[in-house]
Amino acid sequence: MSDFVNAPAAERPATDGSSVPLSARTSRDKGEPRFPGGPQADPAGSHFERRIRSFQPRRSRVTTGQADALERLWPRWGMDIDGQRVVDLAELFGNTNPVVLEIGFGMGEATAQMAAAAPDVNILAVDVHTPGQGNLLNLADQDGLTNVRVGNGDAIILLREMLAPDSLGGLRVYFPDPWPKKRHHKRRLIQPAFLSLAATRLAPGAVVHCATDWEPYAEQMLEVLSAHPDFENTQAAGGFAPRPAFRPLTRFEGQGLDKGHVVNDLLFRRVPHRQP
Repeated sequence: MSDFVNAPAAERPATDGSSVPLSARTSRDKGEPRFPGGPQADPAGSHFERRIRSFQPRRSRVTTGQADALERLWPRWGMDIDGQRVVDLAELFGNTNPVVLEIGFGMGEATAQMAAAAPDVNILAVDVHTPGQGNLLNLADQDGLTNVRVGNGDAIILLREMLAPDSLGGLRVYFPDPWPKKRHHKRRLIQPAFLSLAATRLAPGAVVHCATDWEPYAEQMLEVLSAHPDFENTQAAGGFAPRPAFRPLTRFEGQGLDKGHVVNDLLFRRVPHRQP
């Protein structure tokens, strides 16, 4: 499917100098980006090592509204994760409110709801799914949200290369890919090495909140979080936590519950730094 079939009817200069409505474009010129001024296809390029990734980019239809939001709002609220600089979060959001990093937000409905419910908390939402990026930008615009920024690319590169130590007030990972086959377990995001990296960017007291409807993955999450020296369970008795009121029940989650799936939440707190 053409990248421009579902784009808005904005005016764009054609290669011959005339103006052609964007909705009339059926193909891109060679080298022309999918969304000029929008998210890049591979923002980090070949600057960093090849490694096993926990995510798999998906291609799907971008609606007119999503395409319009990407072109209008990406320059203001979007950020490509290129690994080439350390981000000043206060400058990015225009305030010094705490910043929560959300990794993998789907279509962004839950993210927008949480942002609206807590306007004094900034959310840096990261994903690689272009329709979801456009949808979240559109929701933020429609709801007048100023505390949402959308990151495009690999969250590992963001954490490792682009965020300062102790700069995050929280981390959310909701319904990550469970990679159910045993040979794919190495692709799961919640692993000891990832938690060690995240711990360097989380301020003491910041909460890591994970949720999954895949019970074997939930058990693994509980095991690695409980064993990690930089985190402690917020549940005095240990184990899983009740779903907190601030995490909305998503459509995806509701469908899983209707099928008898069990959803588990985990809330672990970043402990104070150990003294040398």
